[in-house]
Amino acid sequence: MKKVCMISLGCAKNLVNSEKILAGLSNQGAEFVNDPAEADEIIVNTCSFIDSATEESVNMIGQMGKYDAKLLVAGCLAERYGDEIFDVLPEVDGIIKSNDKFKMINDKLWWNFLQNSPFKFKKSKIAKQLSTIHHLSSIINHLAPVGRILSTPKGSAYLKIAEGCNNRCSFCVIPKIKGDYISFPHKDIIAEAKSLASQGVRELIIIAQDTTAYSIRNEQLGMSNYSLTHLLRDLSKIDGIQWLRLHYCYPELITDELIDMIALEPKLAKYIDIPIQHCNDEILKRMGRRGSKAQIVDVISRLRAKMPDITIRTTLITGFPGETEEQYLELKEFIEDMKFDRLGVFAYSQEEGTPASVMDGQIDEEEKARRQEILTFTQSEIAEKLSAGKIGKTVKVLVEGFDDLVGQYYGRSEADSIDIDGKVFFKSEGKLPEGQFVNVSIAEVFECDLFGEKQ
Repeated sequence: MKKVCMISLGCAKNLVNSEKILAGLSNQGAEFVNDPAEADEIIVNTCSFIDSATEESVNMIGQMGKYDAKLLVAGCLAERYGDEIFDVLPEVDGIIKSNDKFKMINDKLWWNFLQNSPFKFKKSKIAKQLSTIHHLSSIINHLAPVGRILSTPKGSAYLKIAEGCNNRCSFCVIPKIKGDYISFPHKDIIAEAKSLASQGVRELIIIAQDTTAYSIRNEQLGMSNYSLTHLLRDLSKIDGIQWLRLHYCYPELITDELIDMIALEPKLAKYIDIPIQHCNDEILKRMGRRGSKAQIVDVISRLRAKMPDITIRTTLITGFPGETEEQYLELKEFIEDMKFDRLGVFAYSQEEGTPASVMDGQIDEEEKARRQEILTFTQSEIAEKLSAGKIGKTVKVLVEGFDDLVGQYYGRSEADSIDIDGKVFFKSEGKLPEGQFVNVSIAEVFECDLFGEKQ
């Protein structure tokens, strides 16, 4: 029995891939270890979205290369740089390219797997090649519904509904790495969701590079496209699931139908993640974003008109090439006016191979950092005031564990998504299992975290 250590970096979409790789390896009898020193094989599932993510991935590969184990690199770094990895990182034994796997799953041809292997190996290590491919053969199913070994807190799981991206934002390398947008089959998504529910998952966090772009033709149902709202309607019927949480909904694709569904369907969390990136029309155009500032304001207004208590999360980029001081200040004023519940601000990263990387008006790193710091502070003041407004209220919380340092249980409310938002800490007289829901009365606030007592 081979011992495998998996290290997953980057976004939630990458984490889902890691969980499916683990499931495939488990089907082949692999044993998993957390200590790389005990492993026969180490898989690093990498991120390469921006420079800092690439640097983190390269550093992790370097650290793992010190161990006496077969080292495989998967994920975005492998897809973006391919065989160049062998020249830069000699400790790497093989790479796993996700796009090739997805194509093979559709073809379901084993000979295609052997002839066009997504596992690229150094010519000097031919002796290892066949045994490694044989051992990892189950990864051919890595994007198919073969199960997952979950790494998220008990009660929650990500549900990825598509791969790739059709948007061509000028700052982003994802389409080059992941390819065009492909919606996963409706029946496979439902089957995976039911399987997760049977394992005790109560919250599904719906993700894709562009969740609102989900669309599958379904002639049997008499409709030209099976849209996100149809998928959500069927997911809401699954027994055991209590929260469906939406991430990465592009503003121009948020329809009145979707808004009504979030408002009226009890299982849909009153929470939505909308990647906006900027508010200035000229910058949005240079970014290759569809829509305008007026359309962004309109969709937020429609969401809040239907659901005054909805939690809206977004992300913004400052320091984009050509962003003037006036445009940056417009973004600051936009944050102050919109009063987002959750907001992440990123300094623009000049990514090789993107149109924005060769645009005129590149802004120096110090100035980008200054703008990011000010915008982040602006948002922190807004978020703290919004959190203070929850004192005295009772919120439904999904229990995630017990914090020995604080001496309290903790979990998340409907307003908090996993990993990126705050926590709710609370006292309880009795022991509580992870993955169950409790009601908590909020008494205090510290930054974005809430403190209270179980009712």
